[in-house]
Amino acid sequence: MTRAELKRIWAGFGIPADYPAQRGLPLQREATALVSIGRAADDNKIVRLTPHAATAWRKMRAAAEQDGVTLLPVSGYRSVARQSRIVRKKLADGKSIGDILRYVAAPGCSEHHTGRAIDIGSPEDVKLDERFAKTAEFRWLRRHAAKFGFHLSYPRRNAHGIGYEPWHWCWRT
Repeated sequence: MTRAELKRIWAGFGIPADYPAQRGLPLQREATALVSIGRAADDNKIVRLTPHAATAWRKMRAAAEQDGVTLLPVSGYRSVARQSRIVRKKLADGKSIGDILRYVAAPGCSEHHTGRAIDIGSPEDVKLDERFAKTAEFRWLRRHAAKFGFHLSYPRRNAHGIGYEPWHWCWRT
């Protein structure tokens, strides 16, 4: 998707054309090669990642299992179109675009587009909220995820102005 197309999408939502620069968020290319890593713990949809991220996920999940910790996939690859539908639904629910952009990156700027980002839940709760930070799964991820190439993208008070997302991890080469 071109920058001009993204600017048209943003304008329709009331997102400023300089949003990426304001937030320090790069435009993200949509992944084209994706593989399934299983079903989402919350809605049973297929979760997909790039092949390398999927391999790293499987290794990390197996290591966690050996330690008695269950990492559950909730969301992986998300297209620009899907990201746009999420924003549109939240607007229809009465949320302001400012509130939405605290937890949802603008279409074109989400790490989910790359197929390398995964939202992770625990058997206790698959809702994507800050309670995840109190789980054994989060504690395990903080100690071990980097060994598998996964990093917490949005810690507290991050430079991007995105709210704390302890569930959102991105694989980086």
